[in-house]
Amino acid sequence: MGECAIFSDDPALYDACSDLLDQARELALTLGTAESCTGGLVSACLTAVPGSSDVVRGGVVSYAIEVKRSVLGVSREVLDDPSLGAVSAECAEQMASGARRVLGCDVAVSVTGIAGPGGEEPGKPVGTVWLGVCSPRGSRSVLFNFAGARSEVRHQAVREAVGLLRAELMEMM
Repeated sequence: MGECAIFSDDPALYDACSDLLDQARELALTLGTAESCTGGLVSACLTAVPGSSDVVRGGVVSYAIEVKRSVLGVSREVLDDPSLGAVSAECAEQMASGARRVLGCDVAVSVTGIAGPGGEEPGKPVGTVWLGVCSPRGSRSVLFNFAGARSEVRHQAVREAVGLLRAELMEMM
C-alpha cells in the first residue's frame, strides 16, 4: 500500500491517491505540489503509489517565506501585508500558480497554514490551513480550520489537498 506513513492510519487515502493518478492519466495531465505546513507529505503520498512518475512532476517544500518568494514567486505585497501573509488565500493561490510554472505541470495544489502547536496569529488559530489549486481553468483557494494535534492537522490537510486535486480534474473532464 505504499510507504507513506499516513496510509497506515488512513488506507482510504491511498485509494484516493491512486484514483487521482488514474484520473490524471486518463486526462493526460501532470500534477505538482507546493507545500508549507505539510512539508512534502502530499507529494510523498502521491509518489508512494507505484507508477506515479508518469503523472507527478514534483513538489516544492516552501517552508520558509524566502522560498515562497524566490522559488514560487509569491509577491512581497502578499507576504509583507500583515492582513494577508503566508497563511492566506492569496498566498495559497500564488504558491499553486508558482508550482505550476516552476514544475511545468498542468495542475498544482498548494498547502499553507498553521499546524501547531505554536505559530498562531491574530485571527489565524492553530489548524488554519489554506489550500490552493491552479490549472488551465485558473486559480482558487479554500480555507480549512482543522482540529487536533500537529500530526492530525497535517493529515487532514493532505487528505483535503488530494480531494481538491481530484475535484479540479473532475471539472476538467
